[in-house]
Amino acid sequence: MPEHTAVFALCAPLIFDGAQFLRDHCVLIREQSVERLLPRAQCPDSIAAVVLATGTIAPGLIDLQVNGGGDLMFNNAPCEATLASMFAAHRATGTTGMMPTLISDTRVRQEQAVAAVRAVRAKGHPGILGIHLEGPHFEPARRGVHRADLVRPAGAGDIDWLCSLVDLRVIVTLAPEHLAPGQLRQLVASGLHVCAGHTNASYAQLLAAAAEGLAGVTHLFNAMSPLTSREPGTVGAALTEGSLWAGIIADGHHVHPANILLAQRSKPAGRLVLVTDAMATVGGRQDGFSLYGEQISERDGKLVNSAGALAGSAIGMIDAVRYAAGPVGIPLAECLRMASLYPAAILGLDDSLGRIASGYRADLVHFDDDFVVHNTWLAGARQQHRYIQS
Repeated sequence: MPEHTAVFALCAPLIFDGAQFLRDHCVLIREQSVERLLPRAQCPDSIAAVVLATGTIAPGLIDLQVNGGGDLMFNNAPCEATLASMFAAHRATGTTGMMPTLISDTRVRQEQAVAAVRAVRAKGHPGILGIHLEGPHFEPARRGVHRADLVRPAGAGDIDWLCSLVDLRVIVTLAPEHLAPGQLRQLVASGLHVCAGHTNASYAQLLAAAAEGLAGVTHLFNAMSPLTSREPGTVGAALTEGSLWAGIIADGHHVHPANILLAQRSKPAGRLVLVTDAMATVGGRQDGFSLYGEQISERDGKLVNSAGALAGSAIGMIDAVRYAAGPVGIPLAECLRMASLYPAAILGLDDSLGRIASGYRADLVHFDDDFVVHNTWLAGARQQHRYIQS
């Protein structure tokens, strides 16, 4: 069970506060929040201390696209128990905030997923930040493993239902070129974070959507019109339009490291974020699972369907940080911001999450030089882990 102490100091050789690395500092935590950050020599003797001999403490990681974990898929059982298992699995990878993601499905299944998220949030679960509805309003030719008979245009009823979700933080991924005039503005006006994904939109169509309030692009480079010499496509628009944020899957399978680096150099700071697009195998014991009745298997660290097509990822957030900092070559401080502060800002939560600073919620991750997560704190409550990367 997680440990929780009302007031304590947390000491580590290295602390990343969201802006810089600090040596031999400590974090004073009072109940659920960070009280202050100060040099270890100034830590009051009267306060109980948790002293970590090795490793780095950083803000807890935030994943905007999580389809499953702990051997469970959200689509297969969109209920509170599935959310609890998913979160527990991903917490061991450093994730302390997540947007559980339902891929293309029926309205009934969508409503069940929304009800489950509402229920866990009503019970005060601090790590479930909202919901990501990925589909079903896609370009059929770019649907990937989303089931063909579930992909459909957005009717007036679909738009009205999405706009009714005003009590939740919601990311909606769709193909903007298939929306009717006015539908995108209607979604944006309702407070939804609308993203382009599984789309064949042209460069001009994406820029027009951005002008109407499109917020971002889901899993950049994957399932979208590519960058070519005479038609920049969705990828070109995502790279050059500064207002758009983009999620990227850094797992060594979805995107070449050079393209991740290209995206990081092209986007303004804060507009490229690491996501996992993780499936059931993360934190689970099985090397495969069923989706839409089809078997998905893990082979050499990647998930594929029977045709060999990629079907989400098998990584947690700490793995994405490790890959982005290693093979890709992005500075670790920026990788950590891409996995914490920037996703928090996208959700409008950067005044309480993504930093280790006075007044921020005490969501923290402690990992070693090999990017193995040893501890997490969620709203000040500690959990110890021994997660081994995939």
